[in-house]
Amino acid sequence: MPDQRYPPLIEFTRGGIVESIHYGAIAIVDVLGNIIASYGNPESTVFMRSAAKPLQALPFVQAGGIAHFNLELEDLALMCGSHSGTPDHTRVASRIQQKIGCSENDLLCGVHNPFHRPSSDALKLSGQSPTPNHHNCSGKHSGMLAHARLKQYDIEDYINLQHPIQQSIVTTLGEMCQCLREEIITGIDGCSVPNFALPLHKAAMGYAKLCDPGQFSPDRLLACRKITAAMTSHPFMVGGPDRFDTRIMEVGGDKIISKVGAEGYQAIGLLTDALRPGSPALGIAIKIADGDIANRARSIVALEVLRQLGAFTPDQLSQLSEYDFKPIVNSRSIEVGEIRPYFALDIKI
Repeated sequence: MPDQRYPPLIEFTRGGIVESIHYGAIAIVDVLGNIIASYGNPESTVFMRSAAKPLQALPFVQAGGIAHFNLELEDLALMCGSHSGTPDHTRVASRIQQKIGCSENDLLCGVHNPFHRPSSDALKLSGQSPTPNHHNCSGKHSGMLAHARLKQYDIEDYINLQHPIQQSIVTTLGEMCQCLREEIITGIDGCSVPNFALPLHKAAMGYAKLCDPGQFSPDRLLACRKITAAMTSHPFMVGGPDRFDTRIMEVGGDKIISKVGAEGYQAIGLLTDALRPGSPALGIAIKIADGDIANRARSIVALEVLRQLGAFTPDQLSQLSEYDFKPIVNSRSIEVGEIRPYFALDIKI
């Protein structure tokens, strides 16, 4: 029996019939929690995975950590990102650790090869192995270590849910997404820190508030603005070469933030005036039900959502064509089918 939470989002055709379908759900919310548009069940509770990173960085920034350690916006962007492991990314990770009095040996994220294939190949050719700074979450972990240093907490077990740093993150997430603590389901992320499952529309509201923090205290307002400024001014640090998050922020300028999460999650924030003068800030949360392991559905759906919202001009969309709906071609460049949207949003704005 079909899962009613997740109706069809996009379909792949061949020979005039539908060959494959990706199912999922979408929630678009303003800062008051009003659902501007949805598809599927916006109440679906799913893990944000790495899409939570900008919110996980927020308590450190709000506590004054950026100024205390003389960190740059580029450093903060890496803390909010899932980077590709290029030399530029590892350079910034090392710089953060030097400034806070730690090293990559203090990171508890583990090790994996760089996402960026040329960087991974270069390591192998040089006879080197990847280190913790090549891990896509090394920026986030460096930010957590920085917060622990700032507060003079023990750093040996900073990934434990009961550690004060993780508790401050859960509290901040609940405030941003207007979730009671018991509404937030915790699990362990791929990099070993706690991660959070909450309804799609609540996560979307967190992104909307990040993009329009006017209702918060001055210190949180400034912290939110610093995070969005870091992501929009240094999108390469959030992702890397040819990464969707990076490209969409490069094209969108200072009006959009974007953060992917594992297992088919995508979060996007549109800042005030992004759609037109006077338009409200919006948060968007998308979940591809099958986890989008082949990484072929999430960016296509996200771009279609932005198209239906009118967030990008035709010229901007053309710059993002590699992530858009397109014909399916075989190895001889013969068109054999197409990828096409299945959903239309009823947008109330």
